[in-house]
Amino acid sequence: MDDKDREILQMLQGRFPLESEPYKVIGDKLWMDEVSVISRVARMYESGIIRYLGPFFDSRKLGYKGCLAALQAPDDKIDAIAEVINQFPEITHNYLREGNPNVWFTVIAPSLERRDQILAEIRQKTGIDNIMIFASKKLFKVKVDLD
Repeated sequence: MDDKDREILQMLQGRFPLESEPYKVIGDKLWMDEVSVISRVARMYESGIIRYLGPFFDSRKLGYKGCLAALQAPDDKIDAIAEVINQFPEITHNYLREGNPNVWFTVIAPSLERRDQILAEIRQKTGIDNIMIFASKKLFKVKVDLD
């Protein structure tokens, strides 16, 4: 990464132009052409420097209901259970942790009813009735811009 890459990352994080040609706007501000900006972004994405490029919405302000959930999956069924969890677009991510419970995931749905329906379907499809639900009480991390 060079200084231009860092400048592009700064603009992608906090000042992404909402224009019909955003990469041209970024290029104009950084004294670069649009193709160079797009090429650099693509290279950083392919190398893993950029993991996600897209909007981040405040789901609470949009009325969505979410929670952190966890369950204890038998070692020989972890992959199958993860496949069930991954079937739902409302699951933003899941991960395996040591200890009990060992499978953790987040659900963000447009209503409590839909969130509960997803959890019920996971229970039914996995055969695991005990899914722990942890609703957030306070939001600590809203936005992080990296230098």
